[in-house]
Amino acid sequence: MGLKIYNSLTNQLEEFQAIRSKKVNMYVCGPTVYNYCHIGNMRPVVFYDMLKNYLEYLGYEVTYASNITDVDDKIIQKAIEEHKSEKEIAEFYEKAYFEDAKKLGSKKPNIIPHATEYIDDMISFIKELVDKGYAYEVDGDVFFRVNRIMDYGCLSNQVSEDLEQGARISVNEKKENPLDFSLWKKTEEGIKWNSPFGEGRPGWHTECVVMNHKIFQDQIDIHGGGMDLKFPHHENEIAQSKALYHHHLAKYWMHVGRMDFEGQKMSKSKGNVIFVHDLANNKVGMILRMILVFTPYRNNFSYSNLVYEQYEATFAKWQRAYKQGLYELQLADFKEESYSKETMKLFEDYMNQDLNVQNVMTLLEGLIKELNAYIRVKDLKQISVKLNTIRKILDVLGIDLFVNPMKEHELDVYKKWINARNAKDYTAADQYRKQLVEWEIV
Repeated sequence: MGLKIYNSLTNQLEEFQAIRSKKVNMYVCGPTVYNYCHIGNMRPVVFYDMLKNYLEYLGYEVTYASNITDVDDKIIQKAIEEHKSEKEIAEFYEKAYFEDAKKLGSKKPNIIPHATEYIDDMISFIKELVDKGYAYEVDGDVFFRVNRIMDYGCLSNQVSEDLEQGARISVNEKKENPLDFSLWKKTEEGIKWNSPFGEGRPGWHTECVVMNHKIFQDQIDIHGGGMDLKFPHHENEIAQSKALYHHHLAKYWMHVGRMDFEGQKMSKSKGNVIFVHDLANNKVGMILRMILVFTPYRNNFSYSNLVYEQYEATFAKWQRAYKQGLYELQLADFKEESYSKETMKLFEDYMNQDLNVQNVMTLLEGLIKELNAYIRVKDLKQISVKLNTIRKILDVLGIDLFVNPMKEHELDVYKKWINARNAKDYTAADQYRKQLVEWEIV
């Protein structure tokens, strides 16, 4: 059975078939960099990082692009408040964003396009939409004619009348239709560019379409983001792509559910958020990654201190077992890279079911239990097999237990500690143990 994923565009589970054999092009909407990210913001970051890992594990060559929105009303406002340029604000928070992503074990995408690098392309794109009648200019603003797209609403699975009622659209008398969205904004303050429509800046919905097309040139395999982007952002991306490129931009659309905080929607304005920037250390970040990884990606879920404590205990249990197993192998100088192919086949079967992480967690719990049993009887062969299997799975999930082989001087003290204990020389054993505790080995 091959990989099956839920395609938001068709609202069904589909077998994944790459457009270009074993090459996958994936684009994920990135952050607007005007503030630090909270853990809810990072849920898609962690998920798509894991998805890339798994696709590569399956043998695909993945090109992963995720953009930085470095021009936006919020960035302009922040720059005004702090008496800085938009560039200074964007660069500061972009750096913080990637530091936060690293704390949660996520790698940088292969390609990181910045909106401000593609302004000329966006202007040309908007002009072509106007020339072909898909957009219209009113007093320096340019809007997209939604009624020109026959299947508008295909992603959010709604008809135009329902969208009109549900859309959060401010009253704008310039629009021909309340659903028409902005392609170019006339701006009075902040950063702006010259265009055939006057001074202004591009609309957010246009940025991703243009960058996506400039990078990949054609329909991509996967376009992703949070569930909150489904409408209007992704719907509007599809509309523009249909207008000029005659396809839905991506073959598969994937959306990650919202993460709440103790039953309430996370909001920086409410203050009920945990900023990744404020995390004590990388271990805390990895425990949070476990929470994000092992929650079914399409589900909304509520974070709480109790949930964190449960995963903290799981992390400690896994780390302790992995550490003990690794040290047993080091003491015996046992080196072997074999792993359980049967277990890895099970792992694949679960992951292929729309990334069934809950079954994967149960699988890992069983492996840890088996590892502890083999440690007790010092079955080095099976300890090695279990460790290698666990490591292969955790590598795909992006989970680091922060356990490394002991260095030569550490191993020497570890052996002296074991020997002192066996000889019942508890004074010496305590001294050796104190040193090992300082090194975080025991």
